[in-house]
Amino acid sequence: MREKLTRRDVEKIQEEIEHRKLVVRKEAIEAVKEARAQGDLSENFEYYAAKRHKNQNESRIRYLERMLKTADIVSDTSGADEIGMDDIVEVEFEDDGEIEKYKLVTSIRGNSMENRVSIESPIGKALKGHRVGDRVKVQVNENSSYYLIVRAIDKTGEEGEEIRSF
Repeated sequence: MREKLTRRDVEKIQEEIEHRKLVVRKEAIEAVKEARAQGDLSENFEYYAAKRHKNQNESRIRYLERMLKTADIVSDTSGADEIGMDDIVEVEFEDDGEIEKYKLVTSIRGNSMENRVSIESPIGKALKGHRVGDRVKVQVNENSSYYLIVRAIDKTGEEGEEIRSF
């Protein structure tokens, strides 16, 4: 499956790759050299730990580079009155009247514990493009669905801000 990323996501990934290549890689190589200089490698825990850290960093770099090569770039713009990427949405569940707030994000930033829902999730797909007052059907699977009512849209949702439900 190809990841859906915004331009901002791509920039952040590129920054992480650059940091890992220029800073973390040098530190990891130096740690391996220092551990190797301590002598017998057969019982040198520091050497194995340093090698493991170096390999994990290289693996992360490869993963991020592969993600960028195969990613679909999605727009993070939306109309002034419609739900789009990075907007905080207040919804009411029609079944029980419960009110929740969600932030629509790409799949790599999704985190249900912080009420960040992916635009690829059932609720994210359903909400995207709707307006305040809309009744939205969330299709969980072919046999199950529920309805939400969009109560408010906050277009000023800042990255890193914690979203809490009421």
